[in-house]
Amino acid sequence: MSKKDYYETLGVSKDASKEDIKKAYKKLAMKYHPDVSKEKNAAEKFKEISEAYAVLSDDEKRQQYNTFGSDAFSQAYSQEDIFRGSNFEDIFSDLFGGGDIFDMFFGERGGRSHARSRRSGANVRYDLEISFEDAAFGTEKTIEVEKNEKCEACDGTGSKDGEMTKCPDCNGSGVYRRTQRTPFGIFSQTTTCRSCGGEGKVMKEACHKCYGKGFIAKKKKITIKIPAGVDTGHTLRLQGEGGLGRGGPNGDMFVMIHVNPHKLFQRDDDDVYFELPISFSQAALGDEIEIPTLKGKAKLKIPPGTQSETVFRLKGEGIKNVHGYGKGDQYVKAKITTPTSLTKKEKELFEELSKSDKKDLKRGFFDKIFK
Repeated sequence: MSKKDYYETLGVSKDASKEDIKKAYKKLAMKYHPDVSKEKNAAEKFKEISEAYAVLSDDEKRQQYNTFGSDAFSQAYSQEDIFRGSNFEDIFSDLFGGGDIFDMFFGERGGRSHARSRRSGANVRYDLEISFEDAAFGTEKTIEVEKNEKCEACDGTGSKDGEMTKCPDCNGSGVYRRTQRTPFGIFSQTTTCRSCGGEGKVMKEACHKCYGKGFIAKKKKITIKIPAGVDTGHTLRLQGEGGLGRGGPNGDMFVMIHVNPHKLFQRDDDDVYFELPISFSQAALGDEIEIPTLKGKAKLKIPPGTQSETVFRLKGEGIKNVHGYGKGDQYVKAKITTPTSLTKKEKELFEELSKSDKKDLKRGFFDKIFK
């Protein structure tokens, strides 16, 4: 069995305080939690840091780990024993609105589903595609999702008529104690009862409506208010619209925004960019052109002698900042287009113009060299 350095996993020293260990775990949990992380192997990494925290945050487990090392420690503790009894609820409540570490890694075992476990619901993610215009001006979208709702027949207990009885495995205490003798010494543990999840009570008879689960899956419509100025990657939090809480609050829904590209405009932060094709004559003589903006149409003056790639700025015609810090601008880049086909008269005019252009270019070029 490979040796594990829990201190190294969390990036803390061996004399780190409980508070330092908790801070280190919080920081890493924000990075690797599978519900929010895009890191490769995030779930595996999250389990590693959670195992390290489960051991180092418990005085008894930490002392045994420090004394006997990871190999001997693993002989006395199974993976489930390491996590059982650890308090992750406070951390998950602060960071993600709730969650159960035991169920995340091992599922509901040993009759945990037969008890009303007091924990917050899990957070969920929903990916939502919106148009460029909806992102710029804000909108409301209604989605339909399938959610677990508390069973009214048993009030979420999973037990028929909500009746519960004392857990026979822990005799109603919610915990059980185990002492194990190993070649390295005696290991003692006090862990949460697996049968009742620490509640000390189990169902008397399974509810006939939810079959002992305590919840029923239902479809629900949710209206999402999308503020003006959001962009791809922006996340909206809908409190209480996540997983069903079991005695604690429901989890939250995190809506990840994906903005579809626009056929004319490109976005950079709150600014909007647009390429405007103009002719040789418009560039040379100047013109007033009607151009599109996010709000509609606007007039743009092209001054005589405009060069290709010239950029014009329309102040305040961009996108409203999502945090309320003003509005962006619209930038229009002039692109002089070359005609692909000419009439006989147009060709004659361009040939005449070409003679004059060559003289001007030649004179200007040599003037710069011999000046």
